[in-house]
Amino acid sequence: MFSNFSAIDISASGLAAERLRMEITANNIANAGSTMTQSGTPYRKQTVVFASAMESAANNHAHGLSGVRVIGIESDPSEFPKVFNPSHPHADADGFLLQSNVKVPVEMVDLITASRSYEANAKAISLLKEMVEQTLALLRGGR
Repeated sequence: MFSNFSAIDISASGLAAERLRMEITANNIANAGSTMTQSGTPYRKQTVVFASAMESAANNHAHGLSGVRVIGIESDPSEFPKVFNPSHPHADADGFLLQSNVKVPVEMVDLITASRSYEANAKAISLLKEMVEQTLALLRGGR
């Protein structure tokens, strides 16, 4: 069985993971129009990778349950879209321009999803806090 504090830890890990996911998604949106980075290529979409809950639980035998954890931030390997734009300063000799592989509508959906997940974890902590407060009030009244 797990304690109330591990439940808070699980939700807190979700809060931290979703906050990072929102930051990375916002960074993707901000750089969607970048056709040239320091590496000489367009901006490449970044994605946060989480460890699965089952994997975390299997590796944590002492508590049985654990929260989500970020195991990395990966670059999306998909190809850069190529458009004909000979007047752009980053266009190649044939007039084609490589653009970032960030799709803003997809990023907006990811941002909304991460925001809702963040809210759900915050609500879980709030409800747990209320339950603990009510339990303590009952225990005080029973004496």
